[in-house]
Amino acid sequence: MTDPLQNQIEYYRARAPEYDDWFYRRGRYDQGEAHTRQWGREIQQIRDQLRSVANNGDILELAPGTGIWTAELIEIGERVTALDASPEMININRAKLLSDKVDYQLTDLFAYQPARQYDMVFFGFWLSHVPADKLSRFLNAVHAALKPGGRLFIIDSRAVDLSGSHSATANLGGELQRRTLSDGRQFDIVKVYYEPAALTAVLRKKGFDIQAEATDNFFIYADGQKAR
Repeated sequence: MTDPLQNQIEYYRARAPEYDDWFYRRGRYDQGEAHTRQWGREIQQIRDQLRSVANNGDILELAPGTGIWTAELIEIGERVTALDASPEMININRAKLLSDKVDYQLTDLFAYQPARQYDMVFFGFWLSHVPADKLSRFLNAVHAALKPGGRLFIIDSRAVDLSGSHSATANLGGELQRRTLSDGRQFDIVKVYYEPAALTAVLRKKGFDIQAEATDNFFIYADGQKAR
């Protein structure tokens, strides 16, 4: 049986050139003007929350992808260390931002152990790709990467996921989804959805003083800090 985590890495390497179509509601992800406007309002709600702290110092971004959120982080922090398992994603991110404030590192996040601590840790649309049997270890690494009182900010898709194209995603049961790229290639990946109360409980158990919230339709996000 194919390892779903390796499959997931291969999926995001292959998806890199079309990832922005999903975020910007283009092509097969275009579900009409009303949908796109609501999506934009909810993204702005999260951006406003992210920007509510102006100086976040030294930031660690996990799974930065094509740089959509890296662009936000370089505006609110002094430096960003961006760790991703996809060289294709890193290349797009670097070419898009052209920023000397970002240090890119090719990293398997399931094997990651921080060598130092940061003022903030951020990851967008990544936690849902961490399987249950690896969640504790992953969150322990996140906890170790944050300075006491350091900020943790998470964004992900809501459990009722209205963000995909109508033909791109099929649930396989358990933690697995089958994703189809625009060229027809298919990959089975991990996708775990959270509700705000459950995510808040998981993170607090791991030593974070944090609260998860949901936007009206599309997203869940959490903003808090490592308990001192």
